[in-house]
Amino acid sequence: MTQKGSPAPSLDLREAVIYARVSSKEQEREGFSMPAQLNLLRSYTLPNGLAIAQEFEDVETAKQAGRSGFGEMISFLKKNNTCRVLVVEKTDRLYRNFRDLVIIDDLGLEIHFVKENVVLSPDSRSSEKFMHGIKVLVAKNYIDNLSEETRKGMLEKARQGIWPSYAPLGFLNVLGADGKRTIVPDPNLAPIIKRLYEQYATGKHSLKDMLRIARAAGFTYRKSGGSLPLSTIHKILRNRIYSGDFDFDGVTYHGTYEPIVSRELWEQVQMILDGRRLKKTHTVRVKDQFAFRGLIRCGHCGCALVGEIKKGRYVYYHCTGYKGKCPEPYTREEVLEEKFTELLKGISFSEDVLAWVIQALRASHRDEKKFHDEAITRFRREHKRIQDRIDAMYMDKLDG
Repeated sequence: MTQKGSPAPSLDLREAVIYARVSSKEQEREGFSMPAQLNLLRSYTLPNGLAIAQEFEDVETAKQAGRSGFGEMISFLKKNNTCRVLVVEKTDRLYRNFRDLVIIDDLGLEIHFVKENVVLSPDSRSSEKFMHGIKVLVAKNYIDNLSEETRKGMLEKARQGIWPSYAPLGFLNVLGADGKRTIVPDPNLAPIIKRLYEQYATGKHSLKDMLRIARAAGFTYRKSGGSLPLSTIHKILRNRIYSGDFDFDGVTYHGTYEPIVSRELWEQVQMILDGRRLKKTHTVRVKDQFAFRGLIRCGHCGCALVGEIKKGRYVYYHCTGYKGKCPEPYTREEVLEEKFTELLKGISFSEDVLAWVIQALRASHRDEKKFHDEAITRFRREHKRIQDRIDAMYMDKLDG
């Protein structure tokens, strides 16, 4: 995106901004699309009583609002109330979705679509606004249809064992012998990734050790050259694609490309990662070491009893003293255990009560299973939504 200023407009001319966009970096490099748009828009302004206050450009595609030049133009128009005219080549150069339409409409602008020979303003007839809305709808439908067809193509490639998206770290996108794009191990990064798997599979190294090994080997992001964070190392060790299989749209496919590590080595790394996560999850917190936490109240003042560890091994309970200083002394956990044991021994259940408890537990299990199944469905739906967004971003990246 580039933004250019112009000399101060004459007093008898109205201020206007011009907006130009090309749909790919390839078009911009060819040197005709963006210059052609700008020349057209610039030549239009003066004969129509307009002076250019600012120019905004975008060289990208964006299925959603968020183009840098478009966003800066909106900010400029919001800050400059005297500039209420926008000049653009045609409808699909300005809008990519309905959100863009709403944003522009809220500004109350006079919009000149040069190639379409249309000027739209808040005072335009309802029929003109209707036709304009139809044009935006057609542009949106084209984008949605293109996305849908792209999605179908990616799914078909996955079913054929071909990785359908941008190559992850350690792989490169290439044109296969059959004319289809596929991935091959990156000769520079693949050996480092294989070494990370082999080292971690020994069980003698932590993720931080892997990060140090990767950085020492010069493992960086392909384009930016930036250092990898710890989270990326973890993702690499978790990503099934390095074993020759890959996950796409919630389904695991057997790839036809050359893997970087064996499936056995990948499985070994997963076992170690899962084991360490389980160990970390089951680390006992101090507050969980008190068996009677939240169960007992002081008989003197009614406040809760809290546990405390003495000499690193003995557990005592005492009154919180929430209502004031309490004279009750500390009580050893062993004493409370004896009292609770005596109370529990005196409890008995009739057959009817036991049957009711069994029924309640079974109902609770069904509810828990239902909740579990619903949670899985919800997570899969969210995973699909995120994957769809990633795929859309990939297509935008291919377009520049």
